[in-house]
Amino acid sequence: MLKVGVLGAGHLGKIHIKLLLELNDIYEFVGFYDSNLENGKKVAEDFGIEYFQSVDELIQKVDMLDIVTPTLSHYECASKAIKAFKHVFIEKPITETVQEAKTLISLTTEAGVKVQVGHVERFNPAFIQAKPFLDQPMFIETHRLAQFNPRGTDVPVVLDLMIHDIDIILSVVRSKVKKISASGVSVVSDTPDITNARLEFENGCVANLTASRISMKNMRKSRFFQKDAYISVDFLTKETEIVRMQDVDGEPDPFDVVFDPGNGKKVKKVLFDKPEPLEINAIKEELRSFYHAIVENRDPEVTIEDGYAALLVAQQILDKIDQKTIVL
Repeated sequence: MLKVGVLGAGHLGKIHIKLLLELNDIYEFVGFYDSNLENGKKVAEDFGIEYFQSVDELIQKVDMLDIVTPTLSHYECASKAIKAFKHVFIEKPITETVQEAKTLISLTTEAGVKVQVGHVERFNPAFIQAKPFLDQPMFIETHRLAQFNPRGTDVPVVLDLMIHDIDIILSVVRSKVKKISASGVSVVSDTPDITNARLEFENGCVANLTASRISMKNMRKSRFFQKDAYISVDFLTKETEIVRMQDVDGEPDPFDVVFDPGNGKKVKKVLFDKPEPLEINAIKEELRSFYHAIVENRDPEVTIEDGYAALLVAQQILDKIDQKTIVL
């Protein structure tokens, strides 16, 4: 088993603590640290776990550190752990700045430890079921809308919400970004609360992303269009829909749904798939996956380089909208 500790016991930190305690067949939970003494004592009492008095003390007691602190402190916490030769799981975005992320990559290489970034949507059951059908999508559309919550306004909506979809798109397209266009509007905070971005890739794929934290309803949906297929992934409801077209040889079955493109081209049969939702907890699965990456000495599912790549694109989007953000 790996000895694990958690930094940060806020809303998400408590979820990580709960799930790590449940994963007691692979992790030995050592304890946690939170900068808020009152909150730390309460969490320690609620979960029956040890509350450490400092980050350094906790780092010395663990094999792996799970960092669930505000983004501003990611670099400081992660660099301390990596320099102490500890494996690190770090919530997204990986760091506040691109330069900090680059430095962490160098430190990780020098220390020879594993680092996984918490882009949890990679483990969303809807995306897991869609992955086998995704084959060179050429147009992608994403909408990630959330009702207002002051908890996320310490960073721009691009780093809070859109970065999830940036990571998913980069993992699927596997091509260099050629051009970025973006615009944003600040409504209730000092940074953009709603943003739209267009990514153009060298292989011809185009992705259109919208993120908002001032919506009247929640939505986390992505649509992928590729040759002879359309895949819809609902990250909120965990549902996947796949529509595919397949060439028909000879006469189609009278009960088939068919599409005749005309001009002498083959008639295509339309296939509809809607897999049963998988009953898995995405955060639990990413923590379990990181354990196996460590003990099997393989790359994590979401590498530190993946976290850097997503942050780099997010920062480029922010740079594009910086000069033209509309403040209401």
